[in-house]
Amino acid sequence: MIGGIHGKILHVDLTTGETNVEKPSEAVYRLLVGGRALVAYLLLRDLPPQTDPLSPDNLLIFAPGIMQGTNLPGSGRHGVGGKSPLTGAIASSEAGGWWGHEFKRAGFDALVIRGRAESPVYLWIKNGVVEIRPAAHLWGQLTAPTQQAIQQELGDEKIRVAQIGPAGENGVLYAAVMHDINRAAGRNGLGALMGSKNLKAVAVRGTMKLPVAERKPVTAVAKWLGANYKEKAAWAAEGIGRGTQDSLMGWGYLGGLPTHNFGLPIFENRDRLSGERNYEMFLKERDTCQSCPINCKQVFAHESDNPYQKLDPVYGGPEYEAMAAFGSNCGVEDNVAVCKANELANAYGLDAISTGASIAFVMECFEQGILTAADTGGLAFPWGDADLLVKAVELIANRDGFGEALADGVARMSQRFGPATEPFNLTIKGQELPMHEPRLKHAMGVGYAVAPVGADHMMNMHDTEFARAGDGIDRVNAALPEGQKVHAQSPQEIDENKMRIFYNELNWMHFQDCAVNCHFYPYSYSHLAQALSGVTGIAYTIQDMLAVGARAQTLARLFNLREGFTADDDKLPKRVRQAFQSGPIAGVELTEETLAWAKRRYYEMMGWDGETAVPTQTCRQQLQLDQLLDEMATTD
Repeated sequence: MIGGIHGKILHVDLTTGETNVEKPSEAVYRLLVGGRALVAYLLLRDLPPQTDPLSPDNLLIFAPGIMQGTNLPGSGRHGVGGKSPLTGAIASSEAGGWWGHEFKRAGFDALVIRGRAESPVYLWIKNGVVEIRPAAHLWGQLTAPTQQAIQQELGDEKIRVAQIGPAGENGVLYAAVMHDINRAAGRNGLGALMGSKNLKAVAVRGTMKLPVAERKPVTAVAKWLGANYKEKAAWAAEGIGRGTQDSLMGWGYLGGLPTHNFGLPIFENRDRLSGERNYEMFLKERDTCQSCPINCKQVFAHESDNPYQKLDPVYGGPEYEAMAAFGSNCGVEDNVAVCKANELANAYGLDAISTGASIAFVMECFEQGILTAADTGGLAFPWGDADLLVKAVELIANRDGFGEALADGVARMSQRFGPATEPFNLTIKGQELPMHEPRLKHAMGVGYAVAPVGADHMMNMHDTEFARAGDGIDRVNAALPEGQKVHAQSPQEIDENKMRIFYNELNWMHFQDCAVNCHFYPYSYSHLAQALSGVTGIAYTIQDMLAVGARAQTLARLFNLREGFTADDDKLPKRVRQAFQSGPIAGVELTEETLAWAKRRYYEMMGWDGETAVPTQTCRQQLQLDQLLDEMATTD
């Protein structure tokens, strides 16, 4: 058996209460590695076509990768997947923290949950033993008291908990699966899928040793990081011990900070939302994920007699996406309110991006006169209303009043409120755009369009990283032969050079979500190829590693095609392609013609049909996918 695995996937049927263990072939691990590729493979193999995402038949899959459990720095992440209640496409979301490491140490490589319990339950997994326990006493609880109750009930504060809050219980279509209270597998509505199964939590504890084939190459990569992360990681986390919200001021200066539902070119008072200001006002301590020296997670605290102004440190602190989604995108400059909205998202189990985007959409409906307070139970939604922002998060989580409409997301609200809302229905495949401006980063806009889960900034590339020579360009060139090397270029350019970067970076990002490794680490392609080879005992070249990412993309594409999605769904809303008339990127547009060319070129590079985006037989053969999908798993 190769290293980095136990050779076991745990299956749990909540309808029958039965469990069984699958022993996949070595090819499954060798070709897929884990994470997103494994999720797509299992969905294609085991989920009946056209399954209702909220039916008992849907699969909820927790999928660490080969790196989890090895103590490689950056491996404190894992994947969660299924068929998305929000989009109907594949759902694949990653979370940091400690849960993935602990689960792997409990003796399994993945967890597949099907069925629906008659009443609320949680799973308890420890060192190969699985128990389904009643959870009626936990139903309705926020995430912090739920984790505390489970740890007390089982008598171990080292237990790690993946769970839903009331938002998932109430079927909010963008509810998150929360880990360690404040780490969200946030996108795609996986919390609603978990809630539909009457599954409150999955608690794990593991002390089993994970075999690593050859430790020296893995140690060498870890030592390189230890010697270089203080210098190399500064570009990613904006400074060791800080976090992604430090980037808000920079994006605002460049014109990349979404404002008023991507409708304005600049947020004038962005300094009021800055990481620097937040740290000065709220920072209590810093937190980190398993085997990570960077400490980029902030823990915020703030005392106030007003509960909407009090910040509880147990829920951590916001990242850039939350500061922008609840802040500038809604026109709110009150940083206490924005941090409180993020806290409530973590407490109730909501995706911060879709929550903020849904509120911003309704604010624009009010501005346009499409909605009035008479339509929303007496609530007005003006831009910049801090108190309304915080209240709206609670309404959404509880599906209370107008929160019932907000809880279904922007695409469904747009259908409900009429065609006048279509110009600012900023969704792709039904998922709300993240807080990065495609008018600033054009290839990232293409990435939004083609992402299998709908608009996503993580399985993507950020053009600004490749605007100058350095680590990003060097990383890509390591995968390219002479004569095909890439060079730095403007974030607003798309040509053959940019598409070579795009193709390799998307495969790299998808690979990292199979392994599963933190995207904010300064590893090169060769670092993780070396680590993967050491963990597994299989010699992976850079191209072998990038092929894993290509498999993840292709399997996800095959799943979405099966579920009725086509190349026509790879769209980018017109608003975020059209030029602003003022601001830092005035006059810059991403034309329909350029977008169409870039998508077609991406399909061709992937080995898919240039018009339909259907993976060709040659592509499937080269990636060994037909062999993989035809294999029958063994169970005991």
